[in-house]
Amino acid sequence: MRLRLYLLFIFFTLLFLFYPGDSYYLHLFSYDRPLFEKKEAKAETKINPVPYLKNPFYFPETTGEGIYVVDLPSFTPVLERNKHLKFLPASTAKIITALVAFDIYKPDQVITIKKTISEGQLMELQIGEKITVENLLYGTLVHSGNDAAYVLADNYDYNKFIDLMNKKALQLKMNSSHFTDPSGLEEANQYATPFDLALAARELLKNNYLSKIVSTKEIIISDVDFKYFHKLTNVNKLLGEIAGLGGLKTGYTEEAGENLVSFYKKNGHQFVIVILKSLDRFNDTTNIIRWIEENVKYVNPKF
Repeated sequence: MRLRLYLLFIFFTLLFLFYPGDSYYLHLFSYDRPLFEKKEAKAETKINPVPYLKNPFYFPETTGEGIYVVDLPSFTPVLERNKHLKFLPASTAKIITALVAFDIYKPDQVITIKKTISEGQLMELQIGEKITVENLLYGTLVHSGNDAAYVLADNYDYNKFIDLMNKKALQLKMNSSHFTDPSGLEEANQYATPFDLALAARELLKNNYLSKIVSTKEIIISDVDFKYFHKLTNVNKLLGEIAGLGGLKTGYTEEAGENLVSFYKKNGHQFVIVILKSLDRFNDTTNIIRWIEENVKYVNPKF
């Protein structure tokens, strides 16, 4: 009897060891099972290169009273002046206008122009014109049309739209900014800081749809009936003149001075350049870009 039990034990042991089936339990004992299971490789955390200044005592010649230049992937600043001081945003407020419009509208939604404004830079919208939200966004961001920004807000409900602009700003941690109109024309109780506008620019650049619009130098758009045509030219004259510059938004009023938020990329590195209350925003930006190329280097941190 005992011999019989021994033989059965040996039989089932050999069966578990050499049976080539796919049973989970048999595989636990199968001869082809690895001695140690390979553990899944853990996903490596991507660490962005960190910028540093080759010469920390060398600065570009600029006239802007507010400046914030930041490496976009790591959001490490490389140049700053009055980064938390409040300035009049002028048309750089349209960055927030576009972000809110993208949230509440569909690009192919058609808006009928019921009323508009006629102050400052315009894309010349006509009463009764039927135009898509996409084309109004081109008018807002490329041509900096105050009428386009106004229509986007007024069609939704002007006051509610302004409320959404300030909620969007808080959502982006733009804690020192406040907006009172979608075009940036208002100067009472409307302000933004260089740091906050860099946050707004970063958010817009995450949006492939909007980032494509701000990089457009010139475009002709029409209403849905092809009755009205609008030639839109980007106010940023550096677009197409400096390699690597991809927009982003200009702004100007007599009180605000010259404002410019730019996106610049070179050799795989990306920067947001914010200049507020400048005497020559384009020259300031050109000098900063030259300074970036000459003085900003990178180190890869190791942990």
